[in-house]
Amino acid sequence: MMTNVEEHHNSLIGQARKGTTTVGIMCKDGIILAADKKATAFYTENRYEKKVFPINNAVVMTTAGSVGDLQYLYRVVKAEAALSEMRSEVMSATAVATLLSNILNNTKYFPYMVALLVGGYDEGTIPVLYSVDAVGGATRGEKIVVTGSGGPIALGVLQSQFRENVSVEDAKVLAVRALLSARERDVYTGGKGLDIAVITPAGVLLVKEDEINRIIDKEKASIA
Repeated sequence: MMTNVEEHHNSLIGQARKGTTTVGIMCKDGIILAADKKATAFYTENRYEKKVFPINNAVVMTTAGSVGDLQYLYRVVKAEAALSEMRSEVMSATAVATLLSNILNNTKYFPYMVALLVGGYDEGTIPVLYSVDAVGGATRGEKIVVTGSGGPIALGVLQSQFRENVSVEDAKVLAVRALLSARERDVYTGGKGLDIAVITPAGVLLVKEDEINRIIDKEKASIA
């Protein structure tokens, strides 16, 4: 029989699985990270929640889970990245994923309720894409990854339509398509618009809202 603490802990884990869809795509010329903007509790709490966060000019993370936990982790990682830059070092994607993994692994009894994607470059030229779970498991190697309640829906789109050596431009469209599919079928995915980040050896670019909206409108028109 579970104790009250264990029951509460499991309940929080269940709640943390709800509330978003984020996707990562490895391209021939970069990495795409994207997410919806809906934040939920027992209702739609915010339709403009940011879930795609640049860490520096080489690494981006996406967030799913408890907003307070995510904000704290982002502040810690962002501060560590700033300290690295003060030492004339750029914190790599693997270093960011490792730091997050270590923080989360140290709190396994009552973990932060998060699921994270980390994408970027090591040594300026080596592209990597990580998925980091709530107890610190950091995995890499997949070229398409998802998190959040709408993840299985988005993954179905990505698995059926992803092609090796996809370009960044085509991957933007694929990411939007996957997120729109999740938004259509997952009640916890939605909000006003989407966020997309492009990471290349030249740096991090947040795709402008106008461009994202054009892709969304074109996708909607194609299935109307």
